[in-house]
Amino acid sequence: MNSPPPQDYVALSHQIKQWATALGFQETLITHTHLGSAEQQLATWLDQGFHGKMEYMAEHGQIRSRPQELIPGTLRIISVRMNYLADIDSDPQHTLDSPDSAYISRYALGRDYHKLIRSRLAKLATRIRDEIGDFDSRAFVDTAPVMEKAIAAQAGHGWIGKHCIVVNRKAGSLFFFGELFTNLPLPVDAKADNHCGSCRRCMDICPTQAIIAPYQLDARRCISYLTNTLRDSIPVELRPLIGNRIFGCDDCQLACPWNQYAAKSSEPDFMPRQGLDNARLVDLFAWTEDEFLNRMAGSAIRRIGHSCWLRNIAVALGNAPTSNEVVAALQSRADHESALVREHVAWGLAQHLK
Repeated sequence: MNSPPPQDYVALSHQIKQWATALGFQETLITHTHLGSAEQQLATWLDQGFHGKMEYMAEHGQIRSRPQELIPGTLRIISVRMNYLADIDSDPQHTLDSPDSAYISRYALGRDYHKLIRSRLAKLATRIRDEIGDFDSRAFVDTAPVMEKAIAAQAGHGWIGKHCIVVNRKAGSLFFFGELFTNLPLPVDAKADNHCGSCRRCMDICPTQAIIAPYQLDARRCISYLTNTLRDSIPVELRPLIGNRIFGCDDCQLACPWNQYAAKSSEPDFMPRQGLDNARLVDLFAWTEDEFLNRMAGSAIRRIGHSCWLRNIAVALGNAPTSNEVVAALQSRADHESALVREHVAWGLAQHLK
């Protein structure tokens, strides 16, 4: 990175936060590149195999926990937070309690957040450049070996809760993060204190008991991993525990008392699309591959592909109350070209034809 021009960096940091707010970020904080104990925690987590088949988590070695090595010359990280809870009346718990309905994690109901936040970060960098002249920057939104939760917690957005998600006292945990790596020697913000106390609601509510101890998540049991990241068969013993969750899981966040302060988002792109906040399992299971690709264009869900979409819904249909409609839906995919789909459809049917 090149040396930035001389500046009043205290004043500049205040301006950056104002510009970021104007761009739609709810909070902008600044931190350094030394992530403290996060590196050892990541190494221990990987050694225990809790990352499952997320091989990419181990591919980059210590670069993930050393931002200054990922982007040489980085001095500070501008960490931004954006709320994603759509401003709708739909009650997530009502959907979870309706076994014929499809539950999709609240963050995935609207458009994919990656491009939106990256675009806003690019605009922020341009605004800084217009003010001070050229400087070096690089934007990240959950798409590179960056420990965004550790960075966010160190910057002061909140603390990493017992469910391994960042929690903010004034905003809960339903938000996205983005990072702008810079060579600007900006003043850093203070780290937040942990306020989980003795609460363990997130641990107790987890359907698969993936939070094996406070601040320890075994991703191999996590429904978000099983339905979003895993591309193979879902372990048979975990399928009944998934319920009607077909993409992601919010149970630990819904149980967290700090989310009583979660603010609704005014971003139009985060509003539910395709009726996904109130969809029936049988209707989504009927989508052809072309329908899936077209309807999920611009959605984070599209990345899992049609076969995993059907795999997930087949499990949910297996967990649904037995009815002629549910059985007929599963039977319609019994001869699907994908062995992965056929396996999970057969499991689903077996739950109703015992």
